[in-house]
Amino acid sequence: MKVILSRKGFDKANGGCASPILPNGTMLSLPIPSNDDVKFSDLQYGGKSYYDIIKSINPNFSAEYCHLDPDIREGIRKNAVSDWKPAFGQIGAAQGELKNAGVDVGDIFLFFGWFRRVRETENGYKFITRRHGGSFYDYADLHAVYGYMQVGKIITDKAEIEKYPWHPHASAEHTRHKTNALYIPAEKLSLNPKMPAFGTLDYRKDRVLTMENKSRAVWNYYDFLAPDKVYGNRKNSAENGRLFYGGIWQELIVNESDKLLEWVSKILS
Repeated sequence: MKVILSRKGFDKANGGCASPILPNGTMLSLPIPSNDDVKFSDLQYGGKSYYDIIKSINPNFSAEYCHLDPDIREGIRKNAVSDWKPAFGQIGAAQGELKNAGVDVGDIFLFFGWFRRVRETENGYKFITRRHGGSFYDYADLHAVYGYMQVGKIITDKAEIEKYPWHPHASAEHTRHKTNALYIPAEKLSLNPKMPAFGTLDYRKDRVLTMENKSRAVWNYYDFLAPDKVYGNRKNSAENGRLFYGGIWQELIVNESDKLLEWVSKILS
């Protein structure tokens, strides 16, 4: 079993701010702006549209449409999809990397992104800053794992992908590419058959990758995430008891080990 740390949601170049950790602990990953046909205003959580949430934490935001992928949080569309199923799409060089690394049925994606806590005000949500007090994890920019999917099926056939018309990778813009692929979860999580094979996670400190008092791309050191345990050539420094996976990238494909699977089981528990 391979584990794929998959970076998703807003970043500095796409969205321009962190996704919020809401007061109730929800890590609400914000899909990146795009030319797809889903509007930020079409999505909602806690009675607020995604667009309104984003504008409250990032007043300069102006994008209208987004790329809702991975689509693993049920019930966020204002107009519900009656036969909705969770799915994650990949294409181009990123899909080529997954294919070349042998990612297959049974492997697990851990979706992570840039998060920061928010507080609720009269005008919506605002990011918590150091001046509000608390620990580093109360106000800092963090990389944290917010969702997961254990692969049950990988679809590359155009006609089959088009059976998921609500997913952006089923659009004509994506299906015309031979590398386009859709990942569908299994029924149950093999590490814990009582759990579904996909889902989103609330904030918990053990789901944070970022090392305390460091920038978000400086991670706690785990031997099983070190450069020699991952697929391909990844820019990294592993020294002084820490890992550094900076830059803009999508997937970190990690080879199976007992300690890795113990860590994943704990995160998902």
